[in-house]
Amino acid sequence: MPVINDQRLIEHFLEIIQIDSESGKEKVFADILSAQLEGLGFEVHKLPVPESVSNGYNIYARLEGSLAGSTVFSCHMDTVSPGNGIQPVIEDGIIRSAGNTILGGDDKSGIAAILEAVKTLKEENTAHQTIEIAFTVHEEGGLMGSKHFDMNYIQSDKAIVLDTGGPIGTIITAAPGQQKLKVTVHGKPAHAGLAPEEGISAISVAAEAITQMNLLRIDEETTANIGMVNGGLATNIVMPELTIVAEARSLNNEKLAAQVKHMVDTFEAVAEKHGATVEIDSQRSYNAFVMDDSHPHIATIKQVFESMDIEPRTKSTGGGSDANNFNEKGLTTVNLSTGMSKVHTTEEFIAVADLIKISEFIKTYLTR
Repeated sequence: MPVINDQRLIEHFLEIIQIDSESGKEKVFADILSAQLEGLGFEVHKLPVPESVSNGYNIYARLEGSLAGSTVFSCHMDTVSPGNGIQPVIEDGIIRSAGNTILGGDDKSGIAAILEAVKTLKEENTAHQTIEIAFTVHEEGGLMGSKHFDMNYIQSDKAIVLDTGGPIGTIITAAPGQQKLKVTVHGKPAHAGLAPEEGISAISVAAEAITQMNLLRIDEETTANIGMVNGGLATNIVMPELTIVAEARSLNNEKLAAQVKHMVDTFEAVAEKHGATVEIDSQRSYNAFVMDDSHPHIATIKQVFESMDIEPRTKSTGGGSDANNFNEKGLTTVNLSTGMSKVHTTEEFIAVADLIKISEFIKTYLTR
């Protein structure tokens, strides 16, 4: 059985996290990855996305194997902010940033693990199944790359996304759908000191509506949150307009629809009560997916982890990933942990041992 080149894996990971690729600005990184995949013998296709999504493109790549079967391996190429000028630090087997940026293990740890597994297989001339790659842009903030991914290239019937945290062996089999709401409350301005009663306070309307809403943890499957509030002109003016950005999530699409309706109805009813008006832009970001633990795809993944003496563990998550969109498009997809921790913060880190383990899993999976 081929052995992962630990040093090369770590060096490659450190190299790619230092390539700036915040959401929407992935072209430089996409070009580098395309060249690396071509160098490994992949047939590479650069799949266009709208300019509003990215200055780069999604990547589809295919490497024929001599063993039966094929699987798509997927990661996103973008990072959240602050993700430019990353300076990695390794200490006591832990890789982290210098502290003023994220690390970028979300999701470049998955990319590094995939490429190292392939390098090792080719070096040792080991038989493997056909490998399909789906690297996406602008996953952070709406799963935009996978939403626009051209599925006509995909030939496999199953996929593995490498884009979550937790112990190696964690298998995400359920993730929520998400609805985003942008709510604009229109009140009426008036001088706050001379004639406040002549105004309609947009913030008072919003506050009353929010107070009446069921928010945060709704049940074991559903959450909702008011994330941003912006408005006002001056302290001596009754606030005439206010914009609120909110979201709702649920593992159950019917519950999600019901929660969104509750939020919309509440805003509208309170606005009408006070003589205000409300504009609501409600958009489904992505739908939920739920897979049974007995699914053959999950059973195979569990068997591979067990063969490596790693305990597999299925669980649901409260966050979305490209797995949501791929499942909606008909590609059976789970999300596996790479061991990344404290993502989206300047305290993000990953253990060298975990990065090695997930690369070894990919190698083992492809040669089973």
